[in-house]
Amino acid sequence: MHIRIDEELCAGCEVCADTCPTLFEINEDGIAIVIVEEVPKNEEECAREAADNCPSEAIIIEE
Repeated sequence: MHIRIDEELCAGCEVCADTCPTLFEINEDGIAIVIVEEVPKNEEECAREAADNCPSEAIIIEE
């Protein structure tokens, strides 16, 4: 599984980083970034939860 952020949609609300701090960070511009190349199997559920809870629907999951 791969995840990415649509930077144009990201509102910088930090829900993703709060939900999965091992997968997401907020950069100096206030935009979420993905900090892993590929989501580890044990973090896939967390990534889906972050995507489901993102108010701007900026997290894109690629299976």
